[in-house]
Amino acid sequence: MDFATLIQLLDSSIRLATPLLLACLAGLYSERAGIFDIGLEGKILISAFFSASVAFTTGNVWLGLLAGVASSMVFALLHGVASITFRGNQLISGVAINFLAAGMTVVVSDSWFSLGGRTPQLETSGRFQNITLPFAEQLQGVPILGPIYHDLISGHSILVYAAFLIVPLTWWLLFRTRFGLRLRAVGENPAAVDTAGISVVRMRFTAVLICGVLCGIAGAYLSTSLSAGFVREMSAGRGFIALAALIFAKWRPWYALMACLLFGLLDATGSLFQNIRLLGISVPVQFMQALPYILTVVILAGFVGKAIPPRAGGEPYVKER
Repeated sequence: MDFATLIQLLDSSIRLATPLLLACLAGLYSERAGIFDIGLEGKILISAFFSASVAFTTGNVWLGLLAGVASSMVFALLHGVASITFRGNQLISGVAINFLAAGMTVVVSDSWFSLGGRTPQLETSGRFQNITLPFAEQLQGVPILGPIYHDLISGHSILVYAAFLIVPLTWWLLFRTRFGLRLRAVGENPAAVDTAGISVVRMRFTAVLICGVLCGIAGAYLSTSLSAGFVREMSAGRGFIALAALIFAKWRPWYALMACLLFGLLDATGSLFQNIRLLGISVPVQFMQALPYILTVVILAGFVGKAIPPRAGGEPYVKER
């Protein structure tokens, strides 16, 4: 593999890891507060649809982003009401959200656009454009450093840079602020938090809504940056891969970044290298494309018992009288 191919592989890895990272951080907030959220997939999907639909209708990608985030927050609120207010089973609520999003996007899309469950192709104004960082063109010819800065670091959409900035912001918020301490405490011992006069319900709803915002950005990125429109089931299991990355990362932001980059690298490898020979044997292209999903199964099978989730995760809180 030459240097140019390596840069291309890493650049593709960053682009493919971005929606996983946003969804993984979304699940991090929710699960740290004690609310398990299998519905990440559904929130990503509904956001991708409404982002592309509004961006196409208005010609404004920022309005599309707002629509995607708003739709994801509505689904997050549904999950919160079901699991926090009515103390329902969090796993069932998340699965219901996934089914609702999968069916709703196809039905509404076909009703609005009559294109078999997809939206029309987005024009330039309806998509997030890649940003060229300062001095990228001037440094392009510099050996090694030039291609790294021009082709790898520069040339991404604003949502990619935002996703990577959210990682240190999440770390600081969770581990260096009073809000983060309370949020983590709600996921570990909600009764103690309630005794201290802090509303467990309010903290958990806050975490669930933050999860909705981040899933909304992830969905908008899929349909208005990584692609040029919505197609049915375009989330393609990314919500579940993000959950696997979250378990692999042991619910920590920096580990989540590394885990998502690993999944992105495998995804990029399957897309760019479809004719690989190992020990004289040609690896089937289907195997290369299935690598991220295979790793998901391996992680869930091998790390679920070793990674310790928040102690109050998945359990509805009942205030003592």
